[in-house]
Amino acid sequence: MPEIEIVEKARKMPEQKPGQSRQNYGTPWEFIKVVENRFGKIVCDLAASKENAKAPNFYDAATNSLQQPWAEHYKDGVLWLNPPFGKIGEWAAKCAEESLKRHGSILLLVPGSIGSNWYYNFVHRKAMVLALSPRLVFEGETSSFPKDLMLCVYSNGLNGFDTWRWDE
Repeated sequence: MPEIEIVEKARKMPEQKPGQSRQNYGTPWEFIKVVENRFGKIVCDLAASKENAKAPNFYDAATNSLQQPWAEHYKDGVLWLNPPFGKIGEWAAKCAEESLKRHGSILLLVPGSIGSNWYYNFVHRKAMVLALSPRLVFEGETSSFPKDLMLCVYSNGLNGFDTWRWDE
């Protein structure tokens, strides 16, 4: 019987175009209300501006959320994150790391890119993933976001995958 040679192919991700698309989509309040009904009141918005913050406490570009110790500042409660989509890997890594140091949930709203390296390294088996249906219409927009979105719930080792029909 001939030996089978296994050759691993390098996984090349599609070329990204960071900075060429809008990065500051405001989450619709309709969705935030449903999120708070399910997960609890949001105590801090981790990537916001004064114009689009979803909680009284928030980190903006000047405070650089990625450099902040979220778990020290907010030991419990629900933290909300709709990050700039250009560098999701950094945000997902921070969620995975900080979630191990605190009680409560970190909710990460991102495109449903389950084939990406950041998903595999920082979301898969580290968070409960809820594929969202229907698609969201972000603040200031007239039509839904063109990609599927998911809500990654980092909370006390919870993990898995499901679909959430959030408008019912």
